Amino acid sequence: MGENNKIQLFEDKRIRMAWDEEREVWLFSIVDVVAVLTEQDTQRGATFYWGKLKQRLNEEGSQLLTNCQQLKLLAADGKRYNTDVANTEQLLRIIQSIPSPKAEPFKMWLARVGSERIDETIDPELAIERALVTYLKKGYTREWINQRLQAIQVRKELTDEWDDRGVKQGLEYAILTDEISKAWSGMTTRQYKNFKGLKKENLRDNMSTLELVLNMLAEATTTEISKTVKPKNLKENKEVAKSGGGVAGNARKEIESKTGKPVITADNAVDFSRLISDIIESDVGDGN
Repeated sequence: MGENNKIQLFEDKRIRMAWDEEREVWLFSIVDVVAVLTEQDTQRGATFYWGKLKQRLNEEGSQLLTNCQQLKLLAADGKRYNTDVANTEQLLRIIQSIPSPKAEPFKMWLARVGSERIDETIDPELAIERALVTYLKKGYTREWINQRLQAIQVRKELTDEWDDRGVKQGLEYAILTDEISKAWSGMTTRQYKNFKGLKKENLRDNMSTLELVLNMLAEATTTEISKTVKPKNLKENKEVAKSGGGVAGNARKEIESKTGKPVITADNAVDFSRLISDIIESDVGDGN
């Protein structure tokens, strides 16, 4: 666990947060968020409110608190104390239970997002349109966006092929993705993200057009080899992943030989990770 001293300001109020390197998630101090949303004057008041809310959630049979954890976070007196923390999903669930005007925009946003996801299940094309609008808002060029959407399709074809070969989602997906990444870029996904100074941000969203193209080549080639070889277990799938990634790796080396400069750089997109409040503000503000 790293960066336990990080402070995020929300309406000039401090919200302590920590980065979980292993799970790649931000963890937020629940009592700090409660203090802001319920406009508590003191930390003691916020702690008391959170204690009562925990009791009510337990009585309602909520499993939320079972999955929450504690971290030693730095307090105002300069000492570290065990503090209840929650990831984004858990925090949003807690916010739903707080009857506060300040929590209402979050609740409206959650309801709208839920409605959008149901609509996208009925009509998947809506998800593509939403992705296009989101990338445009973030400042990406249309040319880059076209490549990124194509990369999503290529990745989907690869994971469909892995499913057909009995590869399990989660750890085995990650293992094979790392094999492809190492073969074409020389780095695992985590090493690649570290090289670009990323944490939770999506690696592909921080690739240049050329990086995206080579990554697509690696994944598309892996898919085609897999369809031909028909690997029967994880070990055989790893060999296929190395072969597919190797094709793109050779292409990268050839490009670097011709241009005299590395394809992979530490350059990344603008840091788009913002506290949930920023997302709510922009979404609610434009009336979408």
